[in-house]
Amino acid sequence: MFHLLDIIGTMAFAMSGALTAMHKKLDPFGVFIIAFVTAVGGGTLRDVLIGRTPVGWMRDMQYVYVIILGFFLAIIFRKRFDKLRTSLFLFDTIGLGVFTLIGLERGLLTGLHPAICIALGTMTACFGGVIRDILCNEIPNVFREEIYATICILGGIVFFGLRKLNLDDDVLYLVTSLVIIVIRLMAVKYKWHLKAFDHK
Repeated sequence: MFHLLDIIGTMAFAMSGALTAMHKKLDPFGVFIIAFVTAVGGGTLRDVLIGRTPVGWMRDMQYVYVIILGFFLAIIFRKRFDKLRTSLFLFDTIGLGVFTLIGLERGLLTGLHPAICIALGTMTACFGGVIRDILCNEIPNVFREEIYATICILGGIVFFGLRKLNLDDDVLYLVTSLVIIVIRLMAVKYKWHLKAFDHK
């Protein structure tokens, strides 16, 4: 289940990056680069911070193949996505849930404190999107009023709360990912957000 979620997250973020780049009218090389950094940016930062080098996608070519597949699928089916913004949002939300979980698990395997694991989960989920948005000349979602990183933190708290119940790992992974995805969907639907500071 953990490996499957990892692949799903990589694919989702790759497609999110590719669709964003096409929306910005980048050329095919630009679209591929944005897809790639969106998919592996957070995981690369996480692995560097915990000393896991070479980083994950350099150890296993399967991730590169998944990103390439996501890149081509986004290009081939781009006209079938009736509402580009909706498609971007859904792929981004799936990636957010899955990559938070992966960061949490990597932190646990390294023997880190739960608070640090939650920070790693948040970085894993958000940093690829930060790079994507910066390269596409957008203010990153994580820094805007819409709750984004906060959801990852809440997901981490849920993860460690459920972990104390000694649930099966597959159930724990699935429930945590679904909680993050559902909270994100509800946050957008009901316009939950953090109040921006007034500079005046």
